[in-house]
Amino acid sequence: MTIKAPESEVVSSWKVACDGSEGALGHPRVWLVIPHDTGFVECGYCDKKFIHESMKDQVGE
Repeated sequence: MTIKAPESEVVSSWKVACDGSEGALGHPRVWLVIPHDTGFVECGYCDKKFIHESMKDQVGE
């Protein structure tokens, strides 16, 4: 059995919300702030990576 890689999403905002995107199977909504120095943040619940559009070429998806 293989483990599915965490999802990545390129976003235009420096502050994003994550709720697991799976309806009742998701997780509580959390707000995440993307640091300007790294250009990405990962959700502590589902490991989804949010990459700011200005840093998408520097950060691997």
